[in-house]
Amino acid sequence: MKKLLVFTLFISVYVLVFAQEISKEKLQQHIVYLASDELEGRAPGTKGEQLAYEYIIQQFEAIGIAPKGSSGYLQPFTYKRTNNPHGNSGKEKKITANNVIGYIDNNAENTLVIGAHYDHLGKHNHQSSLDKNVKNQIHNGADDNASGVAGVLELARYFATNNIKENNNFLFIAFSAEEDGLIGSKYFTQNPTIDIAKVNCMLNMDMVGRLIDSTRNLLVYGIGTSTNYGTVFSSVNHTFDLVFDSSGIGPSDHTSFYLKNIPVLHFFTGQHTDYHKPSDDADKINYNGTHEVITFIKDLAEKIAGYSKINFTETKANEQEKVSFKVTLGIMPDYAFQDKGVKIDAITNGKPAQVAGIKAGDIITAINNEPLKDVYEYMKQLAKFSKGDEANVTVQRKTETLTFKVKF
Repeated sequence: MKKLLVFTLFISVYVLVFAQEISKEKLQQHIVYLASDELEGRAPGTKGEQLAYEYIIQQFEAIGIAPKGSSGYLQPFTYKRTNNPHGNSGKEKKITANNVIGYIDNNAENTLVIGAHYDHLGKHNHQSSLDKNVKNQIHNGADDNASGVAGVLELARYFATNNIKENNNFLFIAFSAEEDGLIGSKYFTQNPTIDIAKVNCMLNMDMVGRLIDSTRNLLVYGIGTSTNYGTVFSSVNHTFDLVFDSSGIGPSDHTSFYLKNIPVLHFFTGQHTDYHKPSDDADKINYNGTHEVITFIKDLAEKIAGYSKINFTETKANEQEKVSFKVTLGIMPDYAFQDKGVKIDAITNGKPAQVAGIKAGDIITAINNEPLKDVYEYMKQLAKFSKGDEANVTVQRKTETLTFKVKF
């Protein structure tokens, strides 16, 4: 009897301790499945999206997360997408997609939202691939954004099983149609399944699977959307080089919440050459790094959940939010680069920069002799050009300063 009691206590302690840790193995399990060929890139309105949301629901059910959609765990919505979003030609297609929503009710006044988009490009469904001639190739989106969804699932498991009644409720949302323009998150904020005035803040994970061990850059957007964040971040231990951006608006789902005057934080480990290409596969993920990032977000969420209400601060819009573009250079900026200029992380073949001779690793320092301080000034300069225009682009390549004539 004594042995049975000791064994039972051991199992109870083991389960409790295990529940209080983020599991690297589970993160990997989620990413490998969601980014498998079976799901065919998780495009909205496809069988792959259905398999993805069925998996997410399965995980919510297994850990006892309550449904909080408009139809069980699901929140269906319909939108129209053109086959050629960059031009006036192309047929419109009506698509029905689904957000997946789960809830932990702690009988608290306010709710902390934790989210990530689970859709991706499918088989090059809407011409957003950065590879050429990739029609019908599966874009698995392991980093973008199976990594963020894995984070949502692990954080849901943690907060559902940690035997702590936090000072906030938790709403976990996997958004669809982010790649088509933040449509799923916008739909949710316009049709919330809880009182949106009671949302304390929103934590968003989009591409958190490719931490670079040598630099350990973790980009955090939205730090200016609440004055409480300074205290929160200073109280959580980490080994990252945190790169902060104050703005609440950016190219991911946190924007939809910020526009409803809700404090946000968006986490991102940086761009890479597999972005929006068929090569964004599960074997490229840094699983140790992903585990560290999600553990850090868990610690931050615990601190935020300790506030019954954190304040909202409107941030000044960055230049990228005010400009529109008729042309592209075909570069991928390194958003973690903190010196003057725009460091190029990757080049798209066949686009103006590559044709002109500009290379990955170059730092753009000026366009038509106008110095560039950062990526926002670069975007402001780019917005001045139209198709067929030419520009002199000055770059720093190691110790050389070079100028290239680029035709858009």
